[in-house]
Amino acid sequence: MTASNRSWRYLMMPLVFAGTLSVSSAAELNPAAVTYKLPDQIPWSPVDARGAQNAVVVGDPSKPGFYMVYTKWTKGNHFSRPHFHPNDRYIVVLKGTWWVGSGPKFDPDHGTVAMPAGSFVTHFGKQVHWDGAKDEDAVLLIMGEGPATATEVEQK
Repeated sequence: MTASNRSWRYLMMPLVFAGTLSVSSAAELNPAAVTYKLPDQIPWSPVDARGAQNAVVVGDPSKPGFYMVYTKWTKGNHFSRPHFHPNDRYIVVLKGTWWVGSGPKFDPDHGTVAMPAGSFVTHFGKQVHWDGAKDEDAVLLIMGEGPATATEVEQK
């Protein structure tokens, strides 16, 4: 090995070492500028009787103001029943396929449209709809103005 090859290797060693340090150490974020929760830090509710669970990530859906909620519909033909909300809601399907129906006739087998991951859906305030999951979990991000009450309607 020539002297120039040895010099090159010795010059590279600190750069390689510095590169491994920057990969293994985490940056400190200013909490006044950025806050975050990693997936394992997001508190999900237990699965309810309808087969859904929620995690509030922004605001409080029970109060006036903007909110964001993750909702997971678990697989196994779990659906809400026909209902409406007082305000518009905006939904992004993050994972799985979410099935959406409208009107008072509840018919998950024939009255729903599949919304695959990446779909964007608007539920207009005071308009009857229902939704859920069939053969796979569906994870949604729901955004809107609270309070986010739901009023069930008579099924036909």
